[in-house]
Amino acid sequence: MSRFWSPIVQKLEPYTPGEQPKRPPVIKLNTNENPWGPSPRVLKAIVSASDEALRLYPDPTATDLREGIASSLNLTSDHIFAGNGSDEVLAHAFHAFFSGKDAVLFPEITYAFYPTYCKLYSIKHQLIPLDDNFHLNPDDFRRACGGIVLANPNAPTGLAMPLDDIEAILKANPNVVVLVDEAYIDFGGASAVQLVPDYDNLLVVQTFSKSRSLAGVRVGFAVAQPHLIEGLQRVKDSFNSYPLGRLSLAAGLAAWEDTEWFEKTRDMIIADREKLSASLRALDFTVLPSSANFIFVSHESIPAEHLHSELRKRGILVRHFPAKRIDNWLRISIGTTQECEALVKALEVMIAR
Repeated sequence: MSRFWSPIVQKLEPYTPGEQPKRPPVIKLNTNENPWGPSPRVLKAIVSASDEALRLYPDPTATDLREGIASSLNLTSDHIFAGNGSDEVLAHAFHAFFSGKDAVLFPEITYAFYPTYCKLYSIKHQLIPLDDNFHLNPDDFRRACGGIVLANPNAPTGLAMPLDDIEAILKANPNVVVLVDEAYIDFGGASAVQLVPDYDNLLVVQTFSKSRSLAGVRVGFAVAQPHLIEGLQRVKDSFNSYPLGRLSLAAGLAAWEDTEWFEKTRDMIIADREKLSASLRALDFTVLPSSANFIFVSHESIPAEHLHSELRKRGILVRHFPAKRIDNWLRISIGTTQECEALVKALEVMIAR
C-alpha cells in the first residue's frame, strides 16, 4: 500500500545489510563481526546492570561512557558524542552538518549507507573516483562542497589512507565538516582522533561493533571539538533523547576499559588476516592490502558471483556486491583461525575442479 508513503519514502534505496542466517551450521564471514566475542568483563557488567533499575530511563547523556572514552584520549567529555551504533551517529552527522548545503563528497566505492543518508535527508552528493587500485587522490577533494565523508579504512576495499592525506584534505576544506568514519581503524592505519584538537572541522566516528565485539549491543561514538558535538546533541535530542539503554551503556564502558582483551583479540584477527591473505594469494587470488577485519579479493579466472554461490552451498557466507567496478570481488570477514582454514580448504577444492 505504497500510496500511503511520503514522497521521500518512494525515492529511497535502503541499505542492504549482510545476511543473518537463522539455521546453523554456517561459517559466517559476510558481516565483519568479531569472531572472538566480547570481553568477559562486558558480560559481567550486563548481568550486574540487569536489575530493577531497568524500569528507569538510562542516562540521556551517556556521561560515564563519554568520560571513559575522553579520558583515554586525553580529551574532555564535551569532545565525545555517544549513539546507538555508529550508523546512528553517522545519520545524525549527515543531518546536522550536510543538510541544506552544497553537495557532500565521498568516494565512488565506499560504505553504501552514505548515499542512503543523502536520499533520506535530501542531501546532494558527488562521487570521487578511485584509481585503478582503488586508492583516493587527496587533490580530488580540492573543490567547492558542502562536506566530505571518508571511510578510513575504506569499505569494502579495506584500504587505509595515510593520516597526512586526511590532514591535507582538512587543510584544503576549512569551511566544511570532514567526517572520517573509522569503523575499522583498530585493525590498521592511524586514527584521525589525534588531529581533533587542531581542526575545528573534523568529526571522527568509531564503533564498538568490530574491534570490541559489541555488534549486538549497538554502541558508537564521535570525537570532535565541542561545537560539533553540540550539533550532534541537538539533532539527537530532537529525535531520541535515550538512544543507549542501560545494558548498552554498561557493556560499552566495560569493553572500553578492558584494553587487555581488546588488544589480544585484535592482534589475533590481524594475524589471521595476514595468514588468510597469503593463503588466497597462493590460490591465484588478488588480495588488496587490508587494514580492516576483512579482506577484498578477486580470482583471476573464476567469477566472484560463482565463488559466492558455491561457498554458500558449502555453508560458508561471504559478501558479494553486484556493483560497478567491484562485481568481480568478494569481501571476506576474518573469522576464527579454524573458520579461515575451512574457507581455504573449500576454495582449494573448488579451484581444483
